[in-house]
Amino acid sequence: MDLAVEPQGGSDIRVLIADDSAVIRGVLKRTLEAASGITVAGAAFDGMHAVRQAAQLQPDVVILDVEMPVLDGLAALPRILEAAPGVPVVMYSTLTRRGASAAIEALSKGASDYATKPSNTGSAEEARLAVEESLIPLVRTWGSIGQSRHLRGARTVAPRVQAPLRPRPMGLRRPPSAILVGCSTGGPNALAAVVSKLPVLSVPVLVVQHMPEIFTELLAQRLNSMTPMPVSEAAEGALVEPGHVYIARGGRHMTLRRSDKEVRIHLDDGPPENFCKPAVDVLFRDAVEVWGGALTAYVLTGMGSDGLRGARGIREAGGSVYVQDEATSVIWGMPGAIAGAGLADGTLALDSIAASMAEAGGVARVARAL
Repeated sequence: MDLAVEPQGGSDIRVLIADDSAVIRGVLKRTLEAASGITVAGAAFDGMHAVRQAAQLQPDVVILDVEMPVLDGLAALPRILEAAPGVPVVMYSTLTRRGASAAIEALSKGASDYATKPSNTGSAEEARLAVEESLIPLVRTWGSIGQSRHLRGARTVAPRVQAPLRPRPMGLRRPPSAILVGCSTGGPNALAAVVSKLPVLSVPVLVVQHMPEIFTELLAQRLNSMTPMPVSEAAEGALVEPGHVYIARGGRHMTLRRSDKEVRIHLDDGPPENFCKPAVDVLFRDAVEVWGGALTAYVLTGMGSDGLRGARGIREAGGSVYVQDEATSVIWGMPGAIAGAGLADGTLALDSIAASMAEAGGVARVARAL
């Protein structure tokens, strides 16, 4: 796990749960407290209660239900951030269009992350396992970051230096036929910052953001309103066209198939890679099969190392790989793994990535009216 500031040594991560369901609060409390290093500091039954608890307890991380009485999660979010400045908030929603839409909106309003509630679980044990899998890694990550805000004169980790660039085969570098993007934690807001500054490019842009189904469709709709390029969730058999942005569908790998001069998207239901589905490595690997080294890839903020193997393949084929820098990344896991392996052609601040993409992909003459 890559964190900019070391957490308080030996102290538990203190969590505030906010959910109007006593059953959900109970499952969360029992599951979280069964994990080492985590303490449930409080449990709120509505949004207003959550605001009061956040001000009083100053937790390290808040798990915030989207739909609650008195004050719903979206309305409570800014008040919680005001009451406990800097506290990471993880939105906790149902896997429905309404819940996903609220979670996406919350990310744009300051929430740090999201998790989906267990659905169709046949037993209390299945519900507990679902919570354990979806929430505990987020609580550990964001809770450690949240602890750092309580420190005064916190001891920071020395800045990591990018490994020397590994040499690529001579004579293979060429203008890209496509731009690839991979991201995870913090990715929706990073994508919005990049896409909103892009002109219509002369090449397609294919994006893998680690998200479940429904969320990726809504993310694509949000991004579509920000740019003159059409942005859509990838569909089976879709023709890959210049000047379009394709977001991998949640729960399916985005792969590519060439037929004569056409490239089309195929949604693959194979097993997860790097615990992810869709996975960045899958897209990167398929793109090399289709376009060879005529690729420019960008790996943005995200936890883990998905994209590392794919980046190596792109570099070996003669393509280019750029990563978001640590200072502007929410989590410098995915980009840091590539930089640390010496596979990054450059490390870019978030606000310079759109310009880099425009330079790499070229600007088309015709723009779509928003």
